[in-house]
This record gives sequence, C-alpha cells and structure tokens, in this order.
Amino acid sequence: MRALVMTAPGGSENSEIREIAEPRPAAGQVSVAVAYAGLNFVDVMARRGDAGYVPAWPYLPGKEVAGTVRAIGEGVTGLAVGDRVVAAPVGGGLAEVVVAEAALTVPVPPGVDLRQAGAVPLGLTTAMLLLTDAGRLTAGDTVLVHSASGGIGAAIARLVPALGGGRLIGTVGRPEKAEEALKAGYHAVFPRGEALREAVLGATDGRGVDLVLDPLGTEALGLDLDVTAPGGRIVLFGNAGGGTIDALPPAGRLLAGNLTLTGFSHKGLAAGAPAKVARAIRRVLDLLADGRLDLPVTEIPGLAEVPAAHDLMAKGAGVGKYVVRVG
Repeated sequence: MRALVMTAPGGSENSEIREIAEPRPAAGQVSVAVAYAGLNFVDVMARRGDAGYVPAWPYLPGKEVAGTVRAIGEGVTGLAVGDRVVAAPVGGGLAEVVVAEAALTVPVPPGVDLRQAGAVPLGLTTAMLLLTDAGRLTAGDTVLVHSASGGIGAAIARLVPALGGGRLIGTVGRPEKAEEALKAGYHAVFPRGEALREAVLGATDGRGVDLVLDPLGTEALGLDLDVTAPGGRIVLFGNAGGGTIDALPPAGRLLAGNLTLTGFSHKGLAAGAPAKVARAIRRVLDLLADGRLDLPVTEIPGLAEVPAAHDLMAKGAGVGKYVVRVG
C-alpha cells in the first residue's frame, strides 16, 4: 500500500510516498481503508522533530481518518467489515490503510459525507473537548482563540454557536489572515502584537473574556491572564511555535483573579480515557448529521501533495481545515 513516510526531522525534503506492507489489526483493533485523512499541526510538530511526537524514525504521520472497516481484530464487537467509520489512530493515517483502536473507531451516521467526516476524529473532536470538557463553555460565554485562522480555530468557530456560546474573538499571527477568521465566524480578529491586550479588552468593553483557548505554549500566557475576566478559564493545548515552555504563573495570580488554568492533550486523553474521546466524536458526528454543524474543508487531491500543505501550515500560511483524498 502507499503511505506518506517522514524519514528524518526537517521539512518536506524528508517526506516521501513509499510502498509499505499493509498493517493488520491486533486484538481490540480494526484496520480502516482510508477514504479521507485530516491534516493537523501535530504532523508538522512531528516532522520538525519536536520532543515527544515521534517515537522513532522513519515515522508514519496522520491521526484522523474516515473510511470503511477493512478487517477486525480479536475481541472487537459493534463494528463490521464494510462499515463507514471515522478513527483516531496513533499514527499512520496518511496511508491507504491504517490500524486504529476499536475504542477510538466510531460509525459514521447516514447522510454525513466521508470527506467532511475526515476532519472529525482529531480536529473537530479536539475543538469539542476544548470547549466542553476542558473549557466548561456555558451559554453566552465570550471566547478568545489564538491562531483563529487554522484548522482548530475554524472548528471552534463552528462549534461555539452550536453549543450556545456567545462572542468569539480571535488572534492571528499574520494580519492578512484575519479576513479568513472573520469569514469562519469570529466577531473580531486581531493580529498578535504590542496592542493586543488593549484590542481584546476593547472588544469586550473592558470586561475581559470568559474562556481562552491557547495553542501557543506559554508565549501568550501573560496576555491570557491579563484579558481573562474574574472566574474565567484558560486552556493551554499545544506549543505551535515549538519554543521553550516557561514556568507557570504564581498561584497568587490565579487566586487573585479567580482564574482556572488547564492543560489539554488529545493524545493523553485518547490513551487514558478513550471512551471520553469517542463520546465527543459521536457528539460531533450527530451535530453534522442533524445539520446543526457544518465545517468547510479544503480538499488535497492526493498523498503526494501533503508535504506542500504541511509546508504552508509550518509557515503559518495554511487556512482552515485540510483533508486529503486517499481512497
């Protein structure tokens, strides 16, 4: 079968399409014939060699797929060969066939297109868990999202109205990307820079935001603390820039503002509480099936074009959610 293989840390020069052996499911697993696979920034972090993302080289990236069940391992129930499913594999999803844990493989409801479903198991589900599980979103909350024009940012923008949230404020690394975030559903979008604190506070009439979703490591944590309203929540869920993670603020800063600072990892939750991730996947699929949620995606025609898309994402020039047509 054909698969995208990353041979060493670096850029697209170390990504190639190879013919490799088709994986077979072990007990508790299924293999999936991949129709569409989602691209995520975690693939970029793995490619550049960030610590903790690649167990060994060469590495097979890809952590969300939509397709059909190809084979079933011992002990798996509730799934059958030929079922349309989405899955969240630990890797290897950018290939014609991938193996995933059955606990993280969920049937796709009738009427949900596999192309759109390919954005669910990691991207949309991460957005759902950030808002509901980690962020405790309540009706009418004002939400600040860093990197608003990216895939997770676009997913959050689609989910917040469906979940009853209120005003959406985004930040972007490049001023020219603000328009895309506004199109995705943000009410206000600001480039990150010296005037960002005043811009965010001005957009909330000085009150601050109820929830901050921040994939920038600790780079923007000082700002987050400054613009979060009393009783608000800050969720850190990545380190997109790849820089050093600084020390967290003194407890007194959190106590004084009645603030909650939370970390989130889809990988950690999938490993330690897969049922919680599967429930979130089902919830997103149900929203898509009911027509309460829609997520535009940018389709990449084949695996050979994925490294170029990863380059765009690495430079901060990607827009929205990319899925690649595989099968």
